Amino acid sequence: MKKNYSSKSPIGVFDSGIGGLTVAKSLFEILPNENIIYLGDTARLPYGTKSKETVTKYSIEITKFLLNKNVKMVVVACNTASSVALQYLKKLTDVPVIGVIRPGAKAAVSKTNNYKIGVIGTLGTVHSFAYKTQIHKIDRDINVFSKACSLFVQLAEDGWTDNKIAEMVAKEYLTEFKSHDIDTLILGCTHYPILKKTISKVVGKKIHLIDSGEETAKEVKRILEYKDLLNKQKKAGRHKFFVTDFQKKFKEISERFLGQPIYDVRKVRLES
Repeated sequence: MKKNYSSKSPIGVFDSGIGGLTVAKSLFEILPNENIIYLGDTARLPYGTKSKETVTKYSIEITKFLLNKNVKMVVVACNTASSVALQYLKKLTDVPVIGVIRPGAKAAVSKTNNYKIGVIGTLGTVHSFAYKTQIHKIDRDINVFSKACSLFVQLAEDGWTDNKIAEMVAKEYLTEFKSHDIDTLILGCTHYPILKKTISKVVGKKIHLIDSGEETAKEVKRILEYKDLLNKQKKAGRHKFFVTDFQKKFKEISERFLGQPIYDVRKVRLES
């Protein structure tokens, strides 16, 4: 599927819901002049507990939707979709398609000194071994320790990110990493950067926290520069938001994740 696109075309970003807004936030900060279209598949979340086949099907539908908006790049902001669907999405188009796994893995490898890296994410991301696979493609000698931290998602959405309950849950999940002596921890879910302060408090300030969304935004900039697709406009880019269902408290949660008000949100129906 080929589309006409130019440097002024938008970047397409999608996630299973609203967690990917942390990736969008990094894109806004690193590429303020870029036009961005974000789609959250809020009607069918979460992806982390679904089969590889189902996640791939949903991801293909969303990518086709974004390609019909003539995007110049597709950013798969969902860790689960990045881990299972990326290879299929790249076959759909000549537009660059990037996930969050590889940039996060690369950053972690560059940070570690003792060759011991921790990964936290949803059940789907952890069971896919996607981060471990990417890390070992770069360096086979690195030890990778993974843990699913499903409750972090609800804590982030409820705004319970910096209280006793968040700290208690974080201790329950993360204490075992101390016995593994990791020096770097990948936040392998787009919700987790919201809990960065509490996670850092529990694992210790000396451990490098890798925000995969932030690293992905840096990689997006590098790719656009290389392909001469950076938007040269002087004004701030336009941001459009699409969802497949309006959830209760959507606006409140979204603005917490994005760190700014959201105005242009539309509900869409995806065609198979």
